[in-house]
Amino acid sequence: MTDFTHYTYRVLWSAEDREFVGQVAEFPSLSWLAPTQSEALRGVVQLVEDVVEDMDRAGEPIPEPFAERPYSGEFKVRIPPELHRRLAIRAAEEHVSLNRLVSSRLAS
Repeated sequence: MTDFTHYTYRVLWSAEDREFVGQVAEFPSLSWLAPTQSEALRGVVQLVEDVVEDMDRAGEPIPEPFAERPYSGEFKVRIPPELHRRLAIRAAEEHVSLNRLVSSRLAS
């Protein structure tokens, strides 16, 4: 069974609700409101634990935590030909590969 503590949690302030909201990236429909950050985090973690246990009992597929998914380091993106040309020229001017140029831009 998936370890519910390995999911990607975050706590944000909700001006609309005037409370903190705990969220989990792997379950975008789940959230937990609470007056403090720690309560919001505890609440959403407990909610995820309950949901994962229910899904497991029902034989439903349980989302794998992002932290445990394998990543190849590759993804494809379509860009306009003119942008491709400009990036290729910039990479040549900087004496780096197009991949190196784009990955450094994405990282910053």
